[in-house]
Amino acid sequence: MCCGTHECQGRYWVASQTSVERFVDFSGELAVQGFLDVPVHENGDSLVLTHGAGANCESQLLVAVGNAFAEAGFNVLRCDLPFRQVRPHGPPFPGGAARDRDGLRRAIAALRARTLGQRSGGRVFIGGHSYGGRQVTMLIAEEPELVDGLLLLSYPLHPPRKPSELRVAHFPKLGKPALFVHGDRDPFGSVEEMKSALELIPARKMLLEISGAGHELMGKSASSNLPIQIVAALHAFLTEGSSQTETI
Repeated sequence: MCCGTHECQGRYWVASQTSVERFVDFSGELAVQGFLDVPVHENGDSLVLTHGAGANCESQLLVAVGNAFAEAGFNVLRCDLPFRQVRPHGPPFPGGAARDRDGLRRAIAALRARTLGQRSGGRVFIGGHSYGGRQVTMLIAEEPELVDGLLLLSYPLHPPRKPSELRVAHFPKLGKPALFVHGDRDPFGSVEEMKSALELIPARKMLLEISGAGHELMGKSASSNLPIQIVAALHAFLTEGSSQTETI
């Protein structure tokens, strides 16, 4: 649990209005492991959040974004993908992406069971950074009923310096509202490339452009308010129900 005081993690402050619990669920074929950011005052909504190819659920970005959503009333499950549960370092296993998506499906079910219980009406969202976000979109393109919306942090549109190798074949099947957060210095896709790619998505979508940010979003020049701004952008996007591009 959180100690109840403000503790500094890197350049970002974890506030006292939330607590953090270790989350482990071995009830299914694939384990769900990570951390649950628990709000003091719940709004009924939940968020599954996962990491990129070179990180885990304790990355600076996920900790900060998870805490910001918990401050806003969300129960947030930051989970390690199956490949990361097997080994603490290194990229995803070749041919293992389908298993990672299975892990995300299990994480959604585990979070629903833990936080929703007998309640009804609460929304469930899923998000991911880079590789994790790509797996999120591929999963929901096939099974849109799993969640109510998506949060994509630095979607890896193409490998660096290989703009012709686009990862958008499944975009026309995405049927859930999606907020994309993207730095204007991201080598995995320019803002203009992202705008063009998002036109393939038939559902509502919004692109939140982060000035001066690279693929990690929270580099040395990043605003300490960035996680809060992401929460506000998702709220506005879902409330207003419009497709747009916003720059911060």
